[in-house]
Amino acid sequence: MEEGSPEEFLAEFKEKHLGGWGIVQITAGTGLAVYAMWAVVLMPGFRKVPLRLQVPYLPASKKQVRNVMALLSGRQGNLVDMGSGDGRIVLEAHKHGFGPTVGYELNPWLVGLANFHAWRAGHYGKVSYRREDLWKVDLTECKNVTVFLAPSVLSLLQEKMEAELPDDALVVAGRFPFTEWTPCRIEGDGVDRAWAYNMQAQRLPAGSAVLPVPGELKSPV
Repeated sequence: MEEGSPEEFLAEFKEKHLGGWGIVQITAGTGLAVYAMWAVVLMPGFRKVPLRLQVPYLPASKKQVRNVMALLSGRQGNLVDMGSGDGRIVLEAHKHGFGPTVGYELNPWLVGLANFHAWRAGHYGKVSYRREDLWKVDLTECKNVTVFLAPSVLSLLQEKMEAELPDDALVVAGRFPFTEWTPCRIEGDGVDRAWAYNMQAQRLPAGSAVLPVPGELKSPV
């Protein structure tokens, strides 16, 4: 099995201990516990999404959040989390001085859970969680983007980012990398690994020199 492959990460998830609260959140996020609510409220929205792009919810671990923030170290400005789940990345970015911080999530139950976490942390109204279609989000003014999505979604999202993001934008992916991009930094290992991508570098021919952007203080991988 190739190192860093989707199969490797999925295998690690099966062995990873999520804890009671993690299981509860996964259950709430996927709608498995209350099928009636899933059928009435969630399914109508997901019917619009092709099956291969429907991403099961798995909450980010504390290590994953730390690795993402380490890759964003030295950066500033706005931050967008594509598929924000329970909102913990957006909330942590706000605590680190990013602003405005916005999470986009299709699942209404997770949007509600994210707002609850923000309220409990005393930051309700200071961060934003929106139930919007990822493919309709305008990325042209985004400086920092975080993504915790499945490979089937990343391959399509890559095209949108290349077309819309400015050259000085930094994209940080967790769990799964963008297989056609070359990361400027990698933090962590195994299922907690995160990859940072300089958008300018992805648009240049192979071998071209790229000036580092803030947040790329370490040697490229």
